[in-house]
Formats: sequence, C-alpha cells, structure tokens
Amino acid sequence: MAAGPDTLSLFTAIGLSQPKARETLKNEALSALLREAVTQAQGILGPTVDKATGTLLYNVASRLKDQKRLRFLVGCITSKKIVTDLQLSAALEYVRSHPMDPIDTADFEQECGVGVVVTPEQIEEAVEAAVNKHRAELLSERYHFNMGLLMGEARRRLRWADGKSIKNEVDLQVLHLLGPKTEADLEKKPKAGKAKPAEAEKQQKAAEEENGGVTLETKSLMEQLRGEALKFHKPGENYKTEGYVITPHTMALMKQHLEITGGQVRTRFPPEPNGILHIGHAKAINFNFGYAQANGGVCFLRYDDTNPEKEEEKYFTAIRDMVEWLGYKPHAVTHASDYFDQLYVWAVELVRRGHAYVCHQRVEEIKGHNPPPSPWRDRPVEESLLLFEGMKRGKFEEGEATLRMKLVMEDGKLDPVAYRIKYMPHHRTRDRWCIYPTYDYTHCLCDSIEHITHSLCTKEFQARRSSYFWLCNALGVYCPVQWEYGRLNLLYTVVSKRKIIRLVEAGAVRDWDDPRLFTLTALRRRGFPPEAINNFCARVGVTVAQTTMEPHLLEACVREVLNERAPRAMAVLQPLRVIITNFPTQKALEVFVPNFPANETKGFHKVPFQATIYIEQSDFREVVDQGYKRLALGQPVGLRHTGYIIAVQNVVKDASGQVMELEVTCTKSDAAEKPKAFIHWVSEPLVCEVRLYERLFLHKNPEDPAEVPAGFLSDLNPDSLRVIAGALADRSVCSAKPLDKFQFERLGYFSVDPDSTEGKMVFNRTVTLKEDPGKV
Repeated sequence: MAAGPDTLSLFTAIGLSQPKARETLKNEALSALLREAVTQAQGILGPTVDKATGTLLYNVASRLKDQKRLRFLVGCITSKKIVTDLQLSAALEYVRSHPMDPIDTADFEQECGVGVVVTPEQIEEAVEAAVNKHRAELLSERYHFNMGLLMGEARRRLRWADGKSIKNEVDLQVLHLLGPKTEADLEKKPKAGKAKPAEAEKQQKAAEEENGGVTLETKSLMEQLRGEALKFHKPGENYKTEGYVITPHTMALMKQHLEITGGQVRTRFPPEPNGILHIGHAKAINFNFGYAQANGGVCFLRYDDTNPEKEEEKYFTAIRDMVEWLGYKPHAVTHASDYFDQLYVWAVELVRRGHAYVCHQRVEEIKGHNPPPSPWRDRPVEESLLLFEGMKRGKFEEGEATLRMKLVMEDGKLDPVAYRIKYMPHHRTRDRWCIYPTYDYTHCLCDSIEHITHSLCTKEFQARRSSYFWLCNALGVYCPVQWEYGRLNLLYTVVSKRKIIRLVEAGAVRDWDDPRLFTLTALRRRGFPPEAINNFCARVGVTVAQTTMEPHLLEACVREVLNERAPRAMAVLQPLRVIITNFPTQKALEVFVPNFPANETKGFHKVPFQATIYIEQSDFREVVDQGYKRLALGQPVGLRHTGYIIAVQNVVKDASGQVMELEVTCTKSDAAEKPKAFIHWVSEPLVCEVRLYERLFLHKNPEDPAEVPAGFLSDLNPDSLRVIAGALADRSVCSAKPLDKFQFERLGYFSVDPDSTEGKMVFNRTVTLKEDPGKV
C-alpha cells in the first residue's frame, strides 16, 4: 500500500498524532486495516470522526486477529454500541471465540455490555456489599488491607462500571468505616515474599497502565547511578568503550589524566546561559551531579557561553540558583569563555595540521542535509592561517567567513563550523573577541581541559560522538567518553525559550516563573519541593530512550513530599457564614489543631472557635442527593478538631434566594450520633488571596500541528488560573514567609507566593489532594 499524504491525513483526522500516524504507515498490514476502518466510519459518520471513536477504530485495527470481522466491529463502534475500550476487548474476545457465521447479535450485545448503564446507586451498593464482606479484616488491618480486593469484587458485580467511580466509592466508604489514617496506618507494611513470575508480570502491566504505558523506576537515583549499574567505563579505561578511537598517544594521555584526577569520576553540567532551566534540565542535573555523587566524584557547572547575542547575567545567576536549589553543589563553576585563548591556539593548530580551513559559503548555503561541498575545502594551509588571523582582527563582515573542520559527522553533516564572526560584546571578555567557537568545536575540548571522565549528553548529540572523538584525537589531547541518555519531556506544556517568550508577550503568562509553566523557577514558585522533582527524575529512571510523562506523575511525587513536610491548616475558599445559636461560652474557645494529624509529636497550633464560623459554600446543600454526606437540613456534620457537631435550624437568604447565612445549633460529639462527615471551618480568619492553577494547555501536545493546527497559542486553557480574592484562612498561617507550604485540609497543598505583603497574603495552590473522599 502506498503511504501517501492522503493516508497520512486520513489517520491524523481520527486523532492520531503526526509521529504516530507515520509510525502506523510503516506497518503495511495495520495501515490497510485502519484505512478500511476509517473509510467505513467516515461513510457512516461523515468526514469528521471524534477522537474517542478514532481511538477505538485504531485499537480494533491493531488488535483484530480475524480480519473478516472488521466491518462488523466498525459498525458497532460507529453506531455507539461499543463506546469503551472495556467493551471493545469483550467484543474482540467474542469474535475470536465465535469464528463461525452468522454472529448471534443478541448474544454478542449481551456479552459486550451494549446499552448497559451503571448508576451511582448500583456502584454504592456493590461497594457496600464488598466492604461488609471484608468488614472484620478491614477493622483489623485498617489501611494495610488490600483495597484492590474491594474494587475487584465490586467490578465482578458490575462488569461495565467505570473503574474510577468504583475506586472513589471504595475510598469514601472505607474512610467512613475507619476514619482518617493514624500514624500506625502510615507505617509501611512488611514486605511480602517475592511474587511469582506470572503475578509479578501482572503487577508490572497494571503499573504501566496506571502510568500511561511508562514503567517507573523503584530504585533510588543513587542506586541507579552507582558503580556498575550503568555499565559505564571506569576512569582511565576510556579505551574499553565501544567506538572509542585509540591512537599511539592514547595510553600516555590516559596516564597523565589519571595523575591529575587520581582516578576520580568527573562529570559536568553545561547549560547555555540564554534562558531559564526547565523540568527537562532537572533530569540532566540529577544525572550529571548524581552520577558523580554516587561514585565518589565531582561535577563541574560549566556555562557554555559561546553565543554573546543571547546571554544575560540573570540567566547565569538563575541557573546556579536552580542547581543549588535541587540540592547539588558544583565542584567548580567554569565558563567556556575561560578557555577562549586555549581554544584559539588549538584552532590554529588544527589548521596547521590540515584539519580545518576558512570558508566563505554563507549560512544558507550550508544548511540542510545535502549542502554542496565547500569550494575552499582544499585551500592551502598558509592561506587559511592568514584568513583566520584576519577573522580574529575583524577584517571580515559577519557571515563572510567561517572556520570549518574537515570531517563528516554521523548524521551526514559535512565539515561543521568551528568559529564564526559575531560583532557583539561578550558579557565576560567584552570586546576582546569578534570570533566565537561553536558547540561542535568547544564542547569536547572543554571536557578535555577539565579532564571530564564521563561526558553525559542527551540523545540528540549521539550524531556528534564521532566528531567528539575525532577533534580530541586530531589535536592529540586527552579524549573523554561521551555517553547519551534520553530527554525528559512533559505533556500539556511547552519549554522552548522562544515559545515561553511568546506566551509572556501575549499576556498568557506573567513571566518565566509563572506557576503554570514547567520552568524550575515556576515550579519553585508554585510550591514544588526540590526533593519531589529529584524523586520524579529517579522514578523516570536513567533511560536511553526519550521519555514523555504525564504531569500527574510529577504531582504524585510532590504530594508524597508535602504530605510529610507541609503542616496542616484550615482555609475556606468560598465562605458561607454560620452562626451557632447555642454556642457554649461568651468568649471564643481555643482549639488545638495538630500540625500533622498522623504524627502529633510534631506539635499543634491554636485556632479560635467562636459562635460565628465560616464553612465552604459547597459543604451545605438544601436538598440532599443520595450519597451526599455533608451538611444539610436534617443532616448534621462534625466540625474538625472541635469535638462538636452542628445541625441546621434556619437558612437565611437574600432577596434573590441565595443562601447568605446558616443558623445552627451545636452538640458535643460524645453526646450525639456519629455524623456521616466532618468538615473544615475557620473563625476570626485572615482574609487572603488564593490562586488556583490548572493546565496551561488543553491538548497533550500543544506544539503538534496534528493536535493543534492553529498553533500552541490557540490552545490556551481559559481556566488555567482562577484568582479568589476573598478566601479565608486560620491565623496560624499569618507569620508564614514566601514559599512556605501548607496543606489546607480537604483542599490541597498551598505555598505562600512572593507577591504577599504584610497586609495581604497570597497563596498558590501547588497540587490538589490525591484523594478527597469527603468531597462528595
């Protein structure tokens, strides 16, 4: 089958990304089936096929064994008889086990759950039955009980129920039965025996599905990087690495190298100081500094400051700040510009040895994959030396001459540029130079000067590995080893400097540290702890392949750290005033609230409790729906930490019918029936501003034209920031400093924003709570 543009556009029209569509085209059998499926679907639905239907069509084409059933199954998808992947799996199993014609339609539809609707009441009943069955074990083991058993039993009763809805109901009913987790509940359960191969494989598959098809590492970063874990060469044994070029001088240079380093591991983190570091850089920082640390070595922070047009002092400061924020201390802070004199001397020597020449081709002439060879490639050495000296003295205009190296790179690029002319003052060397070295020339030689043992680069630099070895050997200097690893990318974001600048200019974000971005300064401002970012990098693992992760996996790491670090407080985002008409005293009572309920040894803070309190508007309803557990007429609730239960006596409304105030009575909790729920509250509160953040973009890949044809600026989420000016917080937070972090009970984790002033505190929501069973 021809893989033409029509087929490509056909596949992208059903929601496949451009890369996925191209990958599919490489599989001729799959492409033929998918083309047939999509064509049939468009004949029924018209040219526009929604993404959910497109996903089902792709899955049926890729998983169907009996091709004669394709038309039948596509018909079921387009007629909305099959609407979930669970139903599709059942349908595929049915046609596999019923190969003979004709298909019994009634039996097929029954086996595939066609038309089945599962109500919330059915889910509640199924979970309740499972909880009652295991009630004794739950009360005994509490939160160490395997909740998967409850979910599995509910699923067996309701085969076509949504798994997430079942999980939420299990969480809710377990919380109602056991109450909040205690310190003992949070202790790790003793490790069970080693799982059998089949069971381990099943567990692994479940974990991969949970993480979007990506297997997360369970070892710590240090375990992954220590010793033989990565199969890297030992210091001084560079020549044992596959592809390493051995020359007559290699062993002597290696001996000299070991005398200088003492056999110590040396790495470097070499950012360009022309922008702010982002989440992808966090992996590079952890890999370079972590590998050195894990193996008793050192890591240099080296600024690759070879392009004076784009470099600014604020970037130098911000980069070092972020490296140290992540917990790493550079062995030394160096700059490529520290070595400009030596690099120039070596460039002259390269020309003398016949390995470089001055070229007058323009940039546009040597761009692309197959540019014509330079007509100046074989000019005499003496002529190139004079011209290179002329370049240094400013005798040529920018773009009029370059110094090029005589080699062919692994990607076919011919004679990469070593030096170019730029009449731009350098932030450190000022006007001393008007020629500047390129990355291809500078990188390996700076590594050589600093006696780096392991030059760790992202995968795109693999095409430069041969030139890395070639240049060091052409000059007869110590040659380190370049190792490559996969980049780390996140969905629902952009990280390129150019695009972030466009976001700022368009007013979509405030600056590089806007908490909706994934720059490291933005993540810090939002309240992400550095330990969480490092843990995320460890879980992603030191992979060779490029990794693209969902943001929720990073957020899970944030919750783990903040659960242990962020003291609890109470805050109300949408206040509703409540008057307790029978409050037991004239003055406010003092309530002691544990900073960490699971570990009360970490202390308490006092909050006032008086006749006027404020609760969340969403914690009260006039009409009770089935499953609703919080405050309502005839349905009391407990107030957290007070030992009191309140019941509504009167609802005060304004002229438009909006609830303005509740009049309630209170009862000691030991004198009343246990309520269905406990809610948070504030009294004598602090008025503050709260900023709630959501994803900045609507699509996973905002830069992919297949997903967002009009460009990433057209994909902005209009609800990515919601500012609540009149939120109320308890006064335990009034002395907090910028970047201090709290868990606002039942709401999420929040961090004090630097915009806070003495008269007005501003909080950024860092992440929501992972599970919030109280919010029914």
